[in-house]
Amino acid sequence: MCGIVGIARGPGEAPVSVPDVRRMADAIVHRGPDDEGFHADGNVVIGMRRLSIIDLAGGHQPISNEDGTVTVVCNGEIYNFRALRADLQARGHRFRTGSDVEVLVHLYEEYGDAFLEHVSGMYGLALWDARRRRLTLARDRLGQKPLYYRVTGRGIAFASEVKALLKAPGSSTGIDRDALREHLAIGYCVAPRTIFEGVRKLPPATRLVWDANGIATGRYWDLPRQVRTDWTADQWVEAVRTELRRAVADHMVSDVPIGAFLSGGIDSSAVVALMAEQSSLPVNTYSIGYGGSATSNYFNELEYAGQVARLFKTSHHEIVVAPDVARLLPKLLWHVEEPISDSAVATTFLVAELAAKSVKVILSGVGGDELFAGYRRYLGDHYQRRFRRLPGWVRQQVVQPLARALPSGRQNRVMDLARYARKFIQASELSWQAQYRLYIEILAREQVAGLLVGGGPPEAGFVDGFDRVLADETSEDVLLRLMRVDAQTQLPEDLLLLTDKITMATSIECRVPFLDDRLVELAAQAPAETKLGQGQLKQLLKQALRGVLPDEILDRSKRGFGAPMGEWFKRDLRPLREALLNPAVVESRGYLSAPGVQAVLQAHDANREDYSDLLLVLMNLEIWCRLFLDHRSADDVAGELAERARAA
Repeated sequence: MCGIVGIARGPGEAPVSVPDVRRMADAIVHRGPDDEGFHADGNVVIGMRRLSIIDLAGGHQPISNEDGTVTVVCNGEIYNFRALRADLQARGHRFRTGSDVEVLVHLYEEYGDAFLEHVSGMYGLALWDARRRRLTLARDRLGQKPLYYRVTGRGIAFASEVKALLKAPGSSTGIDRDALREHLAIGYCVAPRTIFEGVRKLPPATRLVWDANGIATGRYWDLPRQVRTDWTADQWVEAVRTELRRAVADHMVSDVPIGAFLSGGIDSSAVVALMAEQSSLPVNTYSIGYGGSATSNYFNELEYAGQVARLFKTSHHEIVVAPDVARLLPKLLWHVEEPISDSAVATTFLVAELAAKSVKVILSGVGGDELFAGYRRYLGDHYQRRFRRLPGWVRQQVVQPLARALPSGRQNRVMDLARYARKFIQASELSWQAQYRLYIEILAREQVAGLLVGGGPPEAGFVDGFDRVLADETSEDVLLRLMRVDAQTQLPEDLLLLTDKITMATSIECRVPFLDDRLVELAAQAPAETKLGQGQLKQLLKQALRGVLPDEILDRSKRGFGAPMGEWFKRDLRPLREALLNPAVVESRGYLSAPGVQAVLQAHDANREDYSDLLLVLMNLEIWCRLFLDHRSADDVAGELAERARAA
């Protein structure tokens, strides 16, 4: 696991030096505290910071082929490197190290641009072809590893994190107004946009090529577009069980201590159970809980995590926390770099910090909900078909008005269900695209306009990233098309972004067995009725895990892995909220409408709307401005906010 950086410039551009690129690498030393390396070839320099996981002594990067004409730096792991290595050696390639990364240069020699089609893993990589004077950047199929770039004149700079790009010569920082619209609407922005003006994210499964002809990008992989209907239910169950067991085994390859996050839910519990099957030593597991109030207890799953830990005799570690959010948020924003809406960012950091005391590799259950239909929103079509059996006048004149009157919150199960019911009923007369957007958005389009200074529609040419993905989706299976949308939006831009950056902030590598390439392609082809089965979330996965996990774990209600931010914003975090979102602060930035922000706060406090996610975006936006526009350190901003909170 590493962080990669580099600059490439064409003829006539300003020269590039190793010190220029080393300054970029120094900005992300947390991603690779064990080693560094650089390769220079004329006006091209690529480099990396390394966290040593496989071939600790010999895996130094950059790594080149036999004659030094192809050189690579890679952030990530190649899980099928042993099989690839054996095949390449049989074809005459000579290896100098035991590193998984070395297979990349030989694959490129053997297959050219098609080399990525042979790779199973998580990666952000840069490959320099000296003969062709050609730089290739690539990101893994699901976007587990980040990769950013900035185009300047006839050159390009790239890095695993934006903060490294900002150290490149001639860099400047501004806010991308289109990306801000997306953050306010859905809680993140869709690649290639970032909140940083002029900085782009390479989308998942995408290759970028830079050479004398300029820059070209294209996808090298896509999820299946059709399901298969020739298997029985038993065949699906057996195939999923087999592939998940193999995926966990592949993700356990490591030359350093390894562990697992354990929330007590189905996905993380399955990973722990299958790790325990294949380990001769107790598996290291790590859990977090909140206490102190009824709302905090609603988010607390330590009881279930402890049950799984005892069942599989793990070496279990857990903490119960009431985090100092005022001090924590600036640090988290510095690492995440985007004002995302996911409260799991705090939860993930605290449990990763705990794990980093004893392991360098951690396995996570992220991705199980997207692959096997674990979110309530996936039941939309199932319930809509039943809801529409009601006469139209009943739906529109009776049920719709009642739904609008429902309260909205997340502090207990009743409020949580009311929140879902209201969105479901509001979406009942819409197209599938409009329904799905309503399910996932944190603020409607017209309300986004009301939050922005000047209001009104976006400038001509603006295309919302989420709408673009929806418009391109043509799969006929109602669940597969939602999975395909999520694989290009929420999964890489929210869940995987925070998982990577927050675990890397603590210098540990997080692996995600559920996003193994073969398992993903298998799950995508399972029909909706097989995955859900009579409206039961994760029906296929649960059947595959019968006998692996106890029924009480498989059949209990789902709970999200996050923090009770919405309730904290009303009480414990109110002073922090006021420090960041008071009218004077909002107006001074010139991006948001102060009356619009105050209206959001009032609606949230009165439980008329659950704006937990939006409030986190708004607060994170102001912290982001202080860090990246005002160029203040995370410690400085944290100290100021903590002082304001104490004074209140």
